[in-house]
Amino acid sequence: MAARRRVETMEENRRKLIAAGRKAFASDGFAASSMDELTASVGLTRGALYPNFGDKTGLLAAVVAEVDGEMAARARAASADAGDAWEQLLAEGVAYIAMALDPEVRRIVLLDGPAFLGDPSRWPSQNACLQGTKQAVATLIADGVMAPVDVEAAARLLSGAALNAALWVAASDDPQSAMPKAADAFRLMAEGFLAERR
Repeated sequence: MAARRRVETMEENRRKLIAAGRKAFASDGFAASSMDELTASVGLTRGALYPNFGDKTGLLAAVVAEVDGEMAARARAASADAGDAWEQLLAEGVAYIAMALDPEVRRIVLLDGPAFLGDPSRWPSQNACLQGTKQAVATLIADGVMAPVDVEAAARLLSGAALNAALWVAASDDPQSAMPKAADAFRLMAEGFLAERR
């Protein structure tokens, strides 16, 4: 019973720390966020951080995984009304790019994430997105919508293009202006995969 309560307490502390980290990283940025203030804001000490995340960077990785996972779900939801499978694939990519305009996404995932966690293509959350894209691409090729091409290569190029477009929009001096340019270029590039131009 005591062991179960300890596990529950650790999980509750983990949730609290992720929520506090998300709030602090979104408002102050990763570098400027104080771990003492962050942990105190949820009634914990800095010592609670280490068994759950190892260090501040580990907390950032957990926050990025949570936000990035939500981004993928939002992109899928945005594509649900897009018509056929091809339009859904494009809508998902454009929705992902558009999320670069969301201040929390911009700061945590697209600016601080790569700066402190390294190459986003190596993040587990990005690899989960890639798997979904591979499935969509395989279906589109099998249905003759996309030209016969290596599924993994096409999926990596499409996923990478959406991610890099979002990174560009987030880092832009004028994200509002950059976003439609990025979306248009993404759509045009993706059309090169079609078996027949629409």
